[in-house]
Amino acid sequence: MFHKILIANRGEIAVRIIRACREMDIVSVAICSEADKDALHAQLADETVCIGPAPSKDSYLDMNRVLGAAMAVGADAIHPGFGFLSENSKFVRMCEKANITFIGPSADIIDKMGNKSEARKTMMEAGVPVVPGTKDAVYDAAEGKTLADDMGYPVMIKASAGGGGKGMRICFESKDFEATFETAKLEAENAFGDGTMYIEKYVQDPRHIEFQILADKQGHTIHLGERDCSIQRRHQKLVEESPSPVITEELRKKMGAVAVKAAKAAGYYSAGTIEFLKDKDDNFYFIEMNTRIQVEHPVTEWVTGIDLIREQIRIAMGNDLTYSQDEVQVRGHAIECRINAENTERNFMPSPGVITSVHFPGGKGVRIDSAIYAGYEIPPYYDSMIAKLIVYDKNRELALRKLKNALGEVVIQGVATNVDYQYDIINHPDFVAGEFDTGFIERFQEERER
Repeated sequence: MFHKILIANRGEIAVRIIRACREMDIVSVAICSEADKDALHAQLADETVCIGPAPSKDSYLDMNRVLGAAMAVGADAIHPGFGFLSENSKFVRMCEKANITFIGPSADIIDKMGNKSEARKTMMEAGVPVVPGTKDAVYDAAEGKTLADDMGYPVMIKASAGGGGKGMRICFESKDFEATFETAKLEAENAFGDGTMYIEKYVQDPRHIEFQILADKQGHTIHLGERDCSIQRRHQKLVEESPSPVITEELRKKMGAVAVKAAKAAGYYSAGTIEFLKDKDDNFYFIEMNTRIQVEHPVTEWVTGIDLIREQIRIAMGNDLTYSQDEVQVRGHAIECRINAENTERNFMPSPGVITSVHFPGGKGVRIDSAIYAGYEIPPYYDSMIAKLIVYDKNRELALRKLKNALGEVVIQGVATNVDYQYDIINHPDFVAGEFDTGFIERFQEERER
């Protein structure tokens, strides 16, 4: 049993973890940068430690400061949330040496699955279907071009490290390959300090389907159904839902079994996500594993009734899973919209500043995960997501109706947001019909600009 958990994050996910700690009677410790001293997570936690200046590299990404804060307050464990240090194997090893439990998988598992080319190799050896592509890492543009020419275009050039769409480029013709490769590699080096790349066949017009995994240290592994995350802009998800409108019960069982197989092949424990691309013929391919809690985890919590943060903490304590696969039931439908402080009319430029007033909707089947309040100043140093609006009802039609009403009630003044943009997305005929793919936003944007 943990007595005290330090939360190595900020914003709405830090608030979410603080609330889970309270429900489990665990003392919560927040860390904050100097820019976040008045942030909600810093106010709600039982204890708060300011660990450094505003830039992430001097605070939330500074492993020595984060670990030092945990040791200073006597924390048993560190919950990393998502982003920042959540998939940093070096930090996990530092925690192990300090005898502090990292709430997540081991450093070796993160290394295996966090490096996308290594993850592909692991899945291929386990017989999990992967997008056709290179088995080994690619370091040189000329070598990559030869491989891509043999593979056939279009191809996707991807960074082995990191995520969030950085270091990813589609190449449609051989003559453009080397320039595209170098651009992606440079972006990867700047974002992750690692220019290792790999190449895979580009699956055209796919759905992005991910399966939530829970696995304990005793080897029990289950899946909690799928999330459809196809509504993306520049590989960043905007709207997520569970279940997917295009996944039948038969396909769900098949993909879920493969997701469990993939997690077991990695020796995985904790909460995690197996991500697939599904084509129009229901072929599906493993693309990556996220070894952490996901931004979009609330939609799975709605449809299964399972608290993922609580389970994650219990697993880290060494407990068995609370649920067996037979006990997992997907009921109803949940949809999540990410609300960002950004100006959608100015190329989605971040919009930091003081929130002068805010009103969020409520009622049955409406959930808000946020850390903003009237008078809060959004700092310019971090991700622009400021809230998640999640709704639930007994089917997709009712959930979508509820989401439209709830989005229409959102009022955030003082900064620009994407609320109206999200409202237009969920009212688009293709989205309403459930007929969309990962290219939806590109087409949607073109329609808006005509």
